[in-house]
Amino acid sequence: MNKKRHIAIFTTASLPWLTGTAVNPLFRAAYLAKDGERDVTLVIPWLTLKDQGLVYPNNITFSSPLEHEKYIRQWLDDRVGFTPGFSIQFYPGKFSKDKRSILAVGDISEIIPDEKADIAVLEEPEHLTWYHHGKRWKTKFRLVVGIIHTNYLEYVKREKNGMLASFLLKHLNNWVVGIYCHKVIRLSAATQDYNGSIVCNVHGVNPKFLEIGKKKREQQQNGDQAFTKGAYFIGKMIWSKGYKELLQLLRDHQKELSDLEVDLYGSGEDSDEVQDAAKKLELAIRVHPACDHADPLFHDYKLFLNPSTTDVVCTTTAEALAMGKIIVCANHCSNDFFKQFTNCWTYDDGDGFVKLTLKALAEEPAQLTDTERHDLSWEAATERFLKAVELDKPYERRLSRSTSIYMSTSLSLQQTVEDASAYVHHVASGFEVSRRIFGAIPGSLQPDEQLRQELGLTGAAREQEKN
Repeated sequence: MNKKRHIAIFTTASLPWLTGTAVNPLFRAAYLAKDGERDVTLVIPWLTLKDQGLVYPNNITFSSPLEHEKYIRQWLDDRVGFTPGFSIQFYPGKFSKDKRSILAVGDISEIIPDEKADIAVLEEPEHLTWYHHGKRWKTKFRLVVGIIHTNYLEYVKREKNGMLASFLLKHLNNWVVGIYCHKVIRLSAATQDYNGSIVCNVHGVNPKFLEIGKKKREQQQNGDQAFTKGAYFIGKMIWSKGYKELLQLLRDHQKELSDLEVDLYGSGEDSDEVQDAAKKLELAIRVHPACDHADPLFHDYKLFLNPSTTDVVCTTTAEALAMGKIIVCANHCSNDFFKQFTNCWTYDDGDGFVKLTLKALAEEPAQLTDTERHDLSWEAATERFLKAVELDKPYERRLSRSTSIYMSTSLSLQQTVEDASAYVHHVASGFEVSRRIFGAIPGSLQPDEQLRQELGLTGAAREQEKN
């Protein structure tokens, strides 16, 4: 009887922060554990009460990891039709205001005991390893898979001295991902390229959206009018999330789109500016605060406009497709996965945008096929993931054998160089000065006393100090 594989999924965010690296790894853990063929642990950040107040919406906070885990499991239970059989562990984290990100504190690989260390999935591996100081991931785990969620280079380019910062970050990312990951999966070609990486969308859609789409298909099959509203866009209301491109297109083609009505839903730092820009147009553009995309408010829209080219794989596009809507989006590598769907229409320029928008308003969406529904699901995403990392076959531990002395020498030299590179990173990440130079949070080399107490690490930490 084959021993079960153990998969530990480390990620950079957690609910109730509804960001991609909180939601998607949670669904991945649930669906990898669904068939009971493997043991799965989701490892997520724990924040102090102060940091929770900076990150989590609607004043939601947790007094203990147990309370936080209960919230997460309830949220998941409300969205999947089964009881997920995976465990949740927390690592100490701190929120970086300037990066708007949670960064790990200490050696988070220690969360998984050595005897259980088998496969590690690093969601945003560059993010998790920039400041990693501890046991080398490739040494502790038999297989380390990095999943690239974010195109950090594009975000950095928008900052002061962005081109130089982007250049340096690109090489830093290549360095840490190369020394800590065996395999790298890029969700789309819109991300930074890595040596030996593959492009594969290993994300699925929240089942709630597929249920909405199923009801819409039933209405279409019964001859009912399933979609009674026109066009909309939803997303965090910052210019870089597609609002700039959308309002530019609408401004440039007001005459051709004079009868178009568009509803914009979102909240964010640029909300006031977006509203002001929308008011200046001679079109019926209504701006609304953020709302859950699964809310009944959105069910009857038939056209989702998404000109954004900064996403890696746009979650709201996938959700809109699952609900049976027509998508008009840019012909961009971030949308390559969606091009296989009948209701996804891509344009190359402003004229194409106008043509497809008017066509969508005059027609009805095609009914989602069973194959399309499956391809959008987390079941299919899990199949793609297992195939991409070659875990779709029975586990057999194999020893690699070189076919020649030359190959053996070459591989040995490559390993030596990588080991030396990993050692340099280990040393550099162990000094507060060098960590600060590269943007680490002050005092993040080891958890402080508050984090240790809240996570029950105090005793373990003292025991390590004695040894």
